[in-house]
Order: sequence, then C-alpha cells, then structure tokens
Amino acid sequence: MSEQLKTEIAKELGVYNTVASEGWGSVSSRDCGNIVKKAIEMAEKNLIQK
Repeated sequence: MSEQLKTEIAKELGVYNTVASEGWGSVSSRDCGNIVKKAIEMAEKNLIQK
C-alpha cells in the first residue's frame, strides 16, 4: 500500500492527526486494521467497476 493511500485513508478515518504528530507507530492496532479494511474495500470496489 502506498504512503499516499495510507495517508488518504487515515485522513478519512480521522486518525491522521496521530500519524502527523506521533508517526505510524502510534496508531492503534484497531485503527491500523480499519485502514487495511478500508483499503481492501476500495480495491474490491475498483475491481468490480472494471
């Protein structure tokens, strides 16, 4: 997953402030899981549209 995509999803999920101030290591496991889940949903949606 690209940094740009991770950042976009983090902003969408409201965890980007943590990333910006403390780095990715400070993001909770739950939030990381939600980022991955969102990325998978976006990828699946993209495949369906093609």
